[in-house]
Amino acid sequence: MADEHASSSPAHPPARAAAFFDLDKTIIATSSATAFSRGFLAEGLLTRRNVLRTAVAQFLYLVGGADAAQTERLRANLSRTVTGWPVSQVSQIVAETLHEAIDPTVYAEAVALIAEHHEAGRDVVIVSASGSEIVEPIAAILGADHVVATRMQVLDGRYTGDIDFYAYGENKAQAIRELAAERGYDLEASYAYSDSITDAPMLGVVGHGFAVNPDRALRRLAVENGWGVLAFRRPVPLFDFDREARVASALVVAAMVAGGVAWWVWHRRRARAS
Repeated sequence: MADEHASSSPAHPPARAAAFFDLDKTIIATSSATAFSRGFLAEGLLTRRNVLRTAVAQFLYLVGGADAAQTERLRANLSRTVTGWPVSQVSQIVAETLHEAIDPTVYAEAVALIAEHHEAGRDVVIVSASGSEIVEPIAAILGADHVVATRMQVLDGRYTGDIDFYAYGENKAQAIRELAAERGYDLEASYAYSDSITDAPMLGVVGHGFAVNPDRALRRLAVENGWGVLAFRRPVPLFDFDREARVASALVVAAMVAGGVAWWVWHRRRARAS
């Protein structure tokens, strides 16, 4: 898709577009921060009491529409839980259990969209409230170009429980603006995808916002703001296929997903022109 806002001046290279994806319940069907609980328990970082408390927070997050109160409860619980954990051990556990924890939860439709955006020459950026040590390895296997994630404070190689940057709500939108300024993205030509109404600032900062598997509140907001609505339903086992088979599988889904996205973009441009 050609960039309508590109400058023709040699002194100003054409602006690029990007696609910004929320992670939890948008690319994957769970919370990335709690997906590694089994590995943390096995290595002694979590106690069974921690696991139970985290499971309750995760359940409330999954059924509660991911509103501000539910997300803050999950954040506070995770912050309290990881205090004192060695960062190197966390990174090692994530690396060793990535297949088991994340593989079954990735939406095929999200994989297809990532492939489509890359084919169109757009950078893919994952924007998540989960910690960078968790998000970055997931982003790597998905082929994302950049990551915006929560940064936990570290002292002497251990988490203090404090947060240097919380990638949540308006903070996500601000981080996207800063990254766009740094990388030369045209936000009006860019895309964003999220399942959560708390990501309304993120969806609103780009020209093409999409609500994924929205609850009633987010669906209503999507209608009010002219955002597209997508349904992601089918997990794909990323590690069970070689590269060629994975790309072929993604392209099949892409043909279906891309058709809906393209129609929405065409319809919106036609409405603006009329």
